[in-house]
Amino acid sequence: MARDLDGDEEKRVCVTGASGYIASWIVKLLLHRGYVVHATVRSLNDPEKTEHLHGLDGAKERLHLFEANLLEEGSFDSAVDGCCGVFHTASPVLLETSNPQADLIDPAVNGTLNVLSSCAKAPSVNRVIFTSSTAAVLHTGRPVSLETVIDETWFSTPEACKGFIGDSYVLSKTLAEIAACKFCEENGIDMITINPVVVIGPMLQPVINWSSDLLFNLVNGKNTYLNATFGWVHVKDVAEAHIRAFEIPSANGRYILSETVAHFSQIVDILQELYPTLKLPHKCMDDQPFQPTYQISKDKARSLGIEYIPLRETLKEAVDFLIEKKLINV
Repeated sequence: MARDLDGDEEKRVCVTGASGYIASWIVKLLLHRGYVVHATVRSLNDPEKTEHLHGLDGAKERLHLFEANLLEEGSFDSAVDGCCGVFHTASPVLLETSNPQADLIDPAVNGTLNVLSSCAKAPSVNRVIFTSSTAAVLHTGRPVSLETVIDETWFSTPEACKGFIGDSYVLSKTLAEIAACKFCEENGIDMITINPVVVIGPMLQPVINWSSDLLFNLVNGKNTYLNATFGWVHVKDVAEAHIRAFEIPSANGRYILSETVAHFSQIVDILQELYPTLKLPHKCMDDQPFQPTYQISKDKARSLGIEYIPLRETLKEAVDFLIEKKLINV
């Protein structure tokens, strides 16, 4: 699916949920590459959603903001119209809610279908890049260990998404990816799925997002750390992978993005070395055995030419940003 990016129409793309953490970085890199960007936000009148986007290099000349609602059918039609590619990142991130159906599942699943319906109506759209998560990969019911290598063939099942903190979010991402794959197959849409692990690094948006908050809590005087093992990846690598997945004709299927899998105890150890004066937790929140680490294959991500920023450097950039913004003190 080679594309000539010299013409204006061929360089026009849409990013949904553009005020979000990953999406803001995608918009930044797209503008840097010379794309015209249609960026959707929930409210054009909310400066928290728009000001940082207007401040990006190239925004004045090539950024166009559109108001769109995930639960409103046809809401994305005007933003998608005339675009050759769509980056669908818009989806709620909540670990706790009293109404998971309304707050998480409906926006994630029905919102994705609404965006894809707009894509199906637009003959200009050649490819859709769908931001999913390893939440839709890891929860298979299979035990994992240090010898386990997880790759893009792993799919979470709705049944295995239950019974732990944040399970409604995990279910929403799993159901959304299932629905997106089915819709695109039935409607002949070329869709590529990006499945990142926990994404950290500097923020462009003014409000701390969930993954940045994980790190913020760790360096902001907490007495204990989570008994949890996650994959970790730099936000710039994730944004870059989205764009390469759009631009490289041979890109296909799913791409898991993970630089390192590490338990929170390992994260604390790295931060203690980097910032000896920081007050960091030295005790796990429970007395249970540590959640096991495992491996995530990097083979497919390498086909996009992604050379990951090392975890140590990623953590330093993320914490330096928090220090620079005076959110924490060293």
